[in-house]
Amino acid sequence: MDINLVFPIRFKAPVIQDNPSGWGPCDMPDQFRDMPYQPFSKGDRLGKVSDWTGATYQDRRYANKYASTFGSMQQYAYFHEEDESTFQQVYKTNVPKPLYQRGRYLRNQRNIKNPRNNKTQNQLQVLGKGQKGTKTGFSNKNWNKNNQYQRNRWNQRGQPPIKNRDASVTVRPEWKVIEEMDFPRLSKLSLPGIEEPKELYVCGSLEYYDKAYDRVTVKNEKKLKRINRIFHKVTTTDDPIIRQLTKTEGNVYATDAILSTIMCCTRSNYSWDVVVQKIAGKLFFDKRDDSEFDLLTVSETSSEPPQEEGNSLNSPRNLSLEATFINHNFSQQVLRNLQDGKRFKFEHDNPFLDEEEEDEVAPVGYRYRKWNLGNDIQLIARTEHDAVQAAPNNEVQFINIKALNEWDSRYSGGVEWRQKLDAQRGAVLANELKNNACKLAKWTVQAMLAGSDQIKFGYVSRVNVRDSTKHMILGTQQFKPIEFANQINLGMDNAWGILRCIIDICMKLPDGKYLIMKDPNKSMIRLYDIPDNTFESDEEEGEKPAENGEEEEN
Repeated sequence: MDINLVFPIRFKAPVIQDNPSGWGPCDMPDQFRDMPYQPFSKGDRLGKVSDWTGATYQDRRYANKYASTFGSMQQYAYFHEEDESTFQQVYKTNVPKPLYQRGRYLRNQRNIKNPRNNKTQNQLQVLGKGQKGTKTGFSNKNWNKNNQYQRNRWNQRGQPPIKNRDASVTVRPEWKVIEEMDFPRLSKLSLPGIEEPKELYVCGSLEYYDKAYDRVTVKNEKKLKRINRIFHKVTTTDDPIIRQLTKTEGNVYATDAILSTIMCCTRSNYSWDVVVQKIAGKLFFDKRDDSEFDLLTVSETSSEPPQEEGNSLNSPRNLSLEATFINHNFSQQVLRNLQDGKRFKFEHDNPFLDEEEEDEVAPVGYRYRKWNLGNDIQLIARTEHDAVQAAPNNEVQFINIKALNEWDSRYSGGVEWRQKLDAQRGAVLANELKNNACKLAKWTVQAMLAGSDQIKFGYVSRVNVRDSTKHMILGTQQFKPIEFANQINLGMDNAWGILRCIIDICMKLPDGKYLIMKDPNKSMIRLYDIPDNTFESDEEEGEKPAENGEEEEN
């Protein structure tokens, strides 16, 4: 007998959806078409697959344990519609509540055992018997003050909210954003194997460092003097030497200050901007004439940066002016004033020096150097030395001199220099590396670009924390730039990679003017396309066609 006649069996093959270009179904099944979808975010807190605890989490910390970033999840809420009025509980034994449900550790009752709070409770009981508050020395006014004190005490446990910072330049509506580069992506770039630079031009003169300042200590401190000398901070396109070198050398031009700002951008928190001009396939990195690009930042990378406003002594801008003033005076005070006027002179004179102000200009040595960054990119930069010193083998060492300043230890890490500088200098330096990571990294990059043998730091502190006009030198410390870069975890491969990435992006753009700006409140930099007449005065606009004409003729 055929078994199929008695037990007819039919097998229906399921529909198989073939997706040759990927994986998963090609379209949505009909039974799932109208099902609501709850969006999610990576920031959502993940719970369990099934949570049977119910309302056991009475603490506010767990109130929104499974809350979603996109709002409530009412579409997935469970509603039992059947009538349960006939339900009766058979087991009626009183189950003791767990500790977290007994209200033992509520915030309002946490300080009952405190004698101060007990006194307050006793006074309230006396007031409840009909007596006036003045008789017991306690009133509603004092009660409000006590509550305000408690609220402030709880608020002070967390960090104060950081105010939104202002951009270094106002972004106009007609500016177009070409590229946005976030710091996590830039910090992963690397360009190893950069060869030693080629010397193109050296000029200027330098004074010798006074080694007597190496013996300055907290017990033997010296007063910071005011030395009126002129510091030339000439931008790239206004440099006559760079203008001559553009005819024969390189296709990217900048100064060491601009390069260090770009190469250390991932450590910066404050806003800054650099103007990029592309002319005939060549890039020029400049700073704006009316910018505060050359001012030094103070506690920029601190966990609690200064946030006071207006004319306050410790506002960010006033602290920057104070730090720049200290750095200029310290770098000139530690130089030896020889009677015969002997200086270390380079082959050529200072190109920014006028005959009338020769004695008033700070001595600086300039090196114009060229780096080969690959991909037909030839970088030319003007670098600086601050002084020279005699080495033990009678050789001359080039050094860069910078000053670290203490403004108020209570708001800058709690490390008081006068107590720890002589015995625990490493702790002081570590605190400065934490609060001023960007500034120290930029100084180190500038010293390495210039080829300095040593970088010397001076520790300068206020005489009184409430007076920003009088300072004392408490000590000095010197490092080799390469060793100090390793100590602060500064990788030059990453610094060159960041610079090369920005240069490659600008090289692909047409001729014109652009702006690189650090976002004031986000960890990213933006590249804007701006009109050619931006940041220029009427005189410069009239001179620009003539300059372009001269370059074309050359």
